[in-house]
This record gives sequence, C-alpha cells and structure tokens, in this order.
Amino acid sequence: MSQRSQRKEEHLALAKMFFNKQKNSDFHQVHLIRPALPETKFDNQSLNTQLFNHQISMPIYVNAMTGGSEKSYQINKRLAKACAKENIPMALGSASILEKEPEQLNSFIVARNENPDGLIFANVNPDTSPESAKEIVATLQADALQIHLNTVQEAVMPEGDRNFVWLDNLKRIREELDVPIIIKEVGQGLDPATINILIKNAFTNLDLGGSGGTNFAQIENERRKHHDLAFLEDIGLSTPKALLASKIVKQKATIFASGGINNSLDIFKSLVLGANYVGLASHFLKFAFLGSNELCQEIEKIKSELIMLNALYGINHIKDARKVKYYLDTDLYTYLKQIKSMY
Repeated sequence: MSQRSQRKEEHLALAKMFFNKQKNSDFHQVHLIRPALPETKFDNQSLNTQLFNHQISMPIYVNAMTGGSEKSYQINKRLAKACAKENIPMALGSASILEKEPEQLNSFIVARNENPDGLIFANVNPDTSPESAKEIVATLQADALQIHLNTVQEAVMPEGDRNFVWLDNLKRIREELDVPIIIKEVGQGLDPATINILIKNAFTNLDLGGSGGTNFAQIENERRKHHDLAFLEDIGLSTPKALLASKIVKQKATIFASGGINNSLDIFKSLVLGANYVGLASHFLKFAFLGSNELCQEIEKIKSELIMLNALYGINHIKDARKVKYYLDTDLYTYLKQIKSMY
C-alpha cells in the first residue's frame, strides 16, 4: 500500500475513533423563536430543492469524506447507494491522489456506478494542475468540483504541503472547467476576508466548512510521532460563527454550510442563519460504517424531522427558513458585534 493510500486508511480509522469526542459546534448558542400559532401543516413537498439544475429531495448533501484506498471503496459505495435512493448530492473525498496513483480510480468511480443519475461533486486540493482537475471531473463524471482549502491540516500533517499560495491556480482551474466550482474549507471555517476575496474573484459557491465536526488538525496530530501540535486543534471558526460572518459580507454567494452538523435542528439552524445547502460528513459516516440501509434510514429520519420543523416554525417551504427569528447567546452575540467592526 502506498503512503498516500495508507494515509487515507488512517484518516478513516481516526475519524471513527474520534466520533464520540465532545466537540463544541456553537449550535447550542443559537435559539429559534417558535410561533405558538404557526398556521402551517406537515407537507412532504416542503423540502424539494434545486441545485446545479438538478432536482434534489432536500437542501442537504453528503460532504467529502474519502477515496483512494480499499476501505474507502466500500464506504463510497454505501454512501452513493444511499444518495441514489434518497436523491441527495454526494461529494467525494479528495481525488488528487489520482494524479500519482491512477490505480485508485475504482474507489471514486464506484460513486457514479452506484448513482448514475445523481448529483456528484469531485474534490481536489488547490495545488492540483488545471489539466488534472479537468481529467478528474471528466473521469468521475462529476457535476461540480469542490476545491478544498486545508492550510491547518497541511501544516499539522507530517508529510503535508508548506506552500499556501493558491489563488492563481484556483483561477486557472476555473478557466479549464465547464462545471460549477465550490471552494470549501476543511473544518476551520471561512472568514469574512477570504469570503470577500473569493467572491471578488468570481468564486461564488462557498462551503464554509466550520469547526465542530471532523477535526483534521486533531487527526493529523494523532499521526505525528510526538503529538506536539495540539494547540492547532481549536483555532477555527465554528459553522454558526462562519455563517454569521458570511452575513456581513455585502456581496452575494451561494452558501454551503458544513462542519459539526449532527442532527435536524443543526441543519435547520444553519438554514435560518443563511445557508442555502447543508452538508454532513462524519454524522453520515457513522451510518455508512454500518451499511447503506442504515444510512438511508437516517436520511429518511432527517427528512421527516425537517418537514416537522418547517411546520413548527411557521414556514411552508424550507427555502423560507431564513425568515425564522432567532437570538444568540452572549458569546455569539459579542463575536458578531466585534466581527462587524473589523470588516
């Protein structure tokens, strides 16, 4: 097994090991105001949504997790099978490994084989050559491309990159492709300055990737011989903080919220705070380890709970979630006041 493939296996094992670790995602600091007289009813059609010209069953997606190893083949197969049945999008893990190890293709292409008509995102690192990115998208028959920004993970990773000059290459990749591009943070949260830079450079699909979920700084630190970079494990913006920060940016973007989202109420709160779509990774991975049927059951549960939340909070369709009123605990409220004064 190659070093890259071994690292993919280690990532899966460590993600599983850290499933039950207590993590602060800040969603408990967001409180929704529920109308006692909502004048609404349960409506099975209240979640239907469109993304990249595809009709999907609700505005959630399976976010990028894995690919490039034997174990990841089975995980991606189960994820894709569930996404096909439930009609939600799926993002593959980083396929940049295919530049050096094309023999790992099966662990990625299995998603399209299992879900021939679904919405699938490929995923690459920001150093990937435009030519390789184009080939990966074509080979995986992807409908969009996530490009992940993972400076903290690379810094902690023993064999990680040390050059974070990426913007020009992001532009070159965009020029080469004819599918939508999503710029995605990896568990540390997009800050307002970066959001502004990306939008000014015409990148308008942004996955905030906040802290509180899978912590790649924690995972990579576990892989280090002396575990000496633990201080980098808690330097990110949570998803609620990243969402609040994105609201102060004057320019418009399509916001994908992910990171530390573990239940239907977290999903609903993300939409209330301004997200257009919500991604879950580690939460779905728990069920993918069990099987695709178990994952389908969890997706169905989330769907029924979101329908219920729509009715409870007085909205007829999930797209109107941002109309729900809310208040913030002191920490989030103070953060929002200070962040507004900075930008």
